[in-house]
Amino acid sequence: MKLLLVIKKENVGLEKQVNRLNKTVVLRNITSFFAILLLGSIFQVNAQNTTPYERGSQYILGDVQVTGKLSFNQQTVITFAGLEKGQKVIVPGEEISSAIKKLGKLGLFSDIDVYINEIRGDSIFLELSLVELPKLSEVKIVGLKKNKNEELLKELALTKGKVVNENLLTTSKNFIEKKFQKDGFYNTKVFATITPDTTNGNEVKMLINVDKGTKVKISSITIEGNVTQTEKNVKSAMKNTKEQSFFRFWKSSKFIQQEYNEDLVNIVNKYKTVGYRDARIVYDSVKYKKEDNTIAIKLKIEEGRKYYFGNIKFLGNTIYTDQGLNRVLGIKKGETYNGVLLQDRIANKKNPDAEDITNLYQNNGYLFSTINPVEVRTANDTIDFEIRIMEGPLAYFNKITVVGNDKTNDHVIYRELRTKPGQKYSKDALIRTIREIGQLGFFDPEAIDPKFKNVDASAGTVDIEYNLVEKGSSQIELQGGYGGGGFIGTLGLSFNNFSIRNVFNKEAYKPLPMGDGQKMSLRLQGSTYFQTYSLTFSEPWFGGRKPMQFSTSLSYSKQFLNNYQTNDVDKSRSFNITSIAVGTAKRLKVPDDFFLLSQGLSLQYYDLNNYSTSLFTFPNGSSRNLSYFISLSRNNKGVNPIFPVYGSEFSISAKFSPPYSLFNNVDYKDLPNQEEYKVKTTEVIPDPNTGDDMPIGTYLDDSGNPVENYQDAAVDQGKVDQKAFYWLEFYKIKLKGDWYTKLAGKNQNALVLRTLGEFGYLGAYNQDRGVIPFERFFLGGDGLANYSLDGRDVIQLRGYPNLSLSGTDGGVIYNKFSMELRYPLTLKSAASIYMLTFAEAGASFNSLQEYNPFVMQRSAGFGLRVFMPAFGLLGIDFGYGFDAVPGQTQKNGWETHFIIGQQF
Repeated sequence: MKLLLVIKKENVGLEKQVNRLNKTVVLRNITSFFAILLLGSIFQVNAQNTTPYERGSQYILGDVQVTGKLSFNQQTVITFAGLEKGQKVIVPGEEISSAIKKLGKLGLFSDIDVYINEIRGDSIFLELSLVELPKLSEVKIVGLKKNKNEELLKELALTKGKVVNENLLTTSKNFIEKKFQKDGFYNTKVFATITPDTTNGNEVKMLINVDKGTKVKISSITIEGNVTQTEKNVKSAMKNTKEQSFFRFWKSSKFIQQEYNEDLVNIVNKYKTVGYRDARIVYDSVKYKKEDNTIAIKLKIEEGRKYYFGNIKFLGNTIYTDQGLNRVLGIKKGETYNGVLLQDRIANKKNPDAEDITNLYQNNGYLFSTINPVEVRTANDTIDFEIRIMEGPLAYFNKITVVGNDKTNDHVIYRELRTKPGQKYSKDALIRTIREIGQLGFFDPEAIDPKFKNVDASAGTVDIEYNLVEKGSSQIELQGGYGGGGFIGTLGLSFNNFSIRNVFNKEAYKPLPMGDGQKMSLRLQGSTYFQTYSLTFSEPWFGGRKPMQFSTSLSYSKQFLNNYQTNDVDKSRSFNITSIAVGTAKRLKVPDDFFLLSQGLSLQYYDLNNYSTSLFTFPNGSSRNLSYFISLSRNNKGVNPIFPVYGSEFSISAKFSPPYSLFNNVDYKDLPNQEEYKVKTTEVIPDPNTGDDMPIGTYLDDSGNPVENYQDAAVDQGKVDQKAFYWLEFYKIKLKGDWYTKLAGKNQNALVLRTLGEFGYLGAYNQDRGVIPFERFFLGGDGLANYSLDGRDVIQLRGYPNLSLSGTDGGVIYNKFSMELRYPLTLKSAASIYMLTFAEAGASFNSLQEYNPFVMQRSAGFGLRVFMPAFGLLGIDFGYGFDAVPGQTQKNGWETHFIIGQQF
């Protein structure tokens, strides 16, 4: 007969067993010791070969047997319980109680019973009888769409094998309810139940039933007590709590308690900005109307009196003068009191990069400084302030570490850091480092987290640990679009974190050598009438010591003559281009280190084989383009290159060839008068007047009739152009400005305005030689990237067919202006998605004389972008062209553009 040390519970159903909280079970088991004292009849033992049990006596633990249906090794359970064979134990006593507590804290058992199996002299043999909590075998969610189910299961982390207890059910239920309440489903109800899994032992199935209900909308917001501010002004301060309105687009009228509480603070802050320091909300009510599932909000405001700034004094400042701090503060005596402005000028919590007094100190090493504005006197309607400053000691960066870079090598990240060990602390350097890491494109920019560690004011040091989350950087490049009479597609591989030094290291292929931040692209581009093959490579830190990028590219393309009206392709007539280019891009320090100077040399060889179009007057021949490229740009766009919320990018670039006309002694104006550039027969043909055969070399006039003097012969324009374009001579200038402005919200839900302006001009040194038929601008359509057979620039202008706004041969000058409103749906590393609406205008012209910046084709529309690391940018735009395509009379109307691999 076994002696029960802990009262044995009755067997219960599985559902009741699971729903017991572990803590309750443990306490019940422990407190059962006291109940044992009252049950003397239980303390009977088998008298055969045993010693009678004596309460409170000390024994030597002979052995512990573990019983019950368990998935754990018996010895593991005994070890966790802290019981060892041979140890001294008092029964009942602290050792047994401690063992039960330890097992209970594991959260794995619903019942823990302890029995005395046997007592031999001073040795005691115990039995641990355990009932293990069931484990999860399957989870099913009903009441939601399939994609929402998958998202919820991932967030809840309800994985197979998870221990099921009451806490798991409760937390899962609460999480789902709160999640949907944030989306405006205020009446969401969730029911979670479990049933035994008859196919798998001690396992259960979980069923979660979600009833979202309907969204709770705000039917009305009533304001009382507002005298100096209109009701409209007060309501506008409520950024996220809005009344129902048919015309509301950017903000819905759903009610979310947390956002409502924040908006109550916003109302008070609104009053503080116009002098009403004592304004407060004395009453607010939120009344739910069940009949139409809406909420009516009522607020009562007490405005108080209007105040003005009085004297403002600085105390404790030794590093900066009062005059210098006053310039940063920007508040003068007699101005209307503005508590929000005062706080922002002291420390702007919304903009970590703001020009405020806190940043002034922290960017100069004073990490431990504190700045507090204190009201020291209020006289009538005037408030005097003291700005009390504790500068503290200078702080220096001590240990700088990076974690989370599983694929990218340390040196790629460390060379981008602006925070160096031993360097004076600077908040600006910290923020800039976050931006530089985000711009690499190898990590999730929204997840970069610099953690302050070992902040030691006495030593004046701080450690920084940058926590990173790797994301896919290599891409399968897919681009596509309709243009030039057919589908143009691109297939390529882009390795954006390549390691060329490990190319011959077999162990580095996982599946390719990666981690050194280099970029290599292999690309095949083509359609029914052309193919292009290219290889590019770039090293962002050439030499490894300075941020100077080296890049090189090699490409070959073949274009066949294509009839754009019939889409017939003649493959016997071709135009081939071979190109090689090298370039560098160096980060400058003056005016600031956001500037980049890029330079490069390129050589293209154009080979025409029976290829005649209006663009080329010589069907057989060749041209060579040796050109130098230089660009000065400044890019301080925000951390996330996919969805920047602030900053800008400006660039001015020039591409030009040597001025051959200055030293080749060719009079291009006189070429049509020279004998070798006259039309003459190349084979025996009949004279149109006499019918006799004309010998080879006979000069012909414009009508094909023979003439005796070459001066009277027609000009062979193909030969003239072949001479003029044997070496291309040109210059090309481009300007671009790109701004990003956050209008509302935070990074994850910011409404951003993008404004863009572009200008380009292609000119000639020698007007007698003329503008070359290469390097031209083609405007209109989706702006399909990388479609460049002859150095052309393809410029996006949605709402019109591809290349339709520049004529067949392209333009020599263009301008374009664009505005986009962007709003993110998600900025997660797996996929960044944002929607946009746009308005654009632009035009292309054939000469500088024709240029009119006020004559443009206009369009507007909306679209969606999806960026996935493995495939790049995908998107679709619907654009409406308000004007006619050149050569037509009716406005263009709607166009659909598929954006694949296009610019952000």
